[in-house]
Amino acid sequence: MSTILTLTQGDITEQAVDAVVNAANSSLLGGGGVDGAIHRRGGPDILAECRALRAGHYGRGLPTGQAVATTAGRLPARWVIHTVGPVHSTSEDRSELLASCYRESLRIAEELGARTLAFPAISTGVYRWPIDDAARTAVTTVRAALAAAPDAFDEIRFVVFDDRARTAYEAALAED
Repeated sequence: MSTILTLTQGDITEQAVDAVVNAANSSLLGGGGVDGAIHRRGGPDILAECRALRAGHYGRGLPTGQAVATTAGRLPARWVIHTVGPVHSTSEDRSELLASCYRESLRIAEELGARTLAFPAISTGVYRWPIDDAARTAVTTVRAALAAAPDAFDEIRFVVFDDRARTAYEAALAED
């Protein structure tokens, strides 16, 4: 059995999957966009676990490109995998850090035993990553990881918020 890649336009906090990926900031303490929505809808249990992570191993915050899991609180998922995307730069190539967000999230999901996973469009909000490039990076990175472990997951879902992102991900998914 191979993993199915799907695309959904909607609210990532409503995805009934094993794990939802959060486009977090390094503080792990909530923020705007996807991060804020996940913390609001998921409730205080997520924030409590994030505070515990900050009090322990991640005292200086979660490094860009890394990932860590917590409970999903009141979300319909079992876990939230927090990953910190890079801020887009026109003077420095940070695409490897963006790809690392997807690889590390998949690694954590596999360690947890998650079979279904929902990704947002990491770094495309306030971090200003161009959506077409972000979509290509996401799809290419996930496909490469799945080629190495084709039976690790049942479904990887890309969840986008608007028509522009949906169009970018449709184009990336159509590429072989």
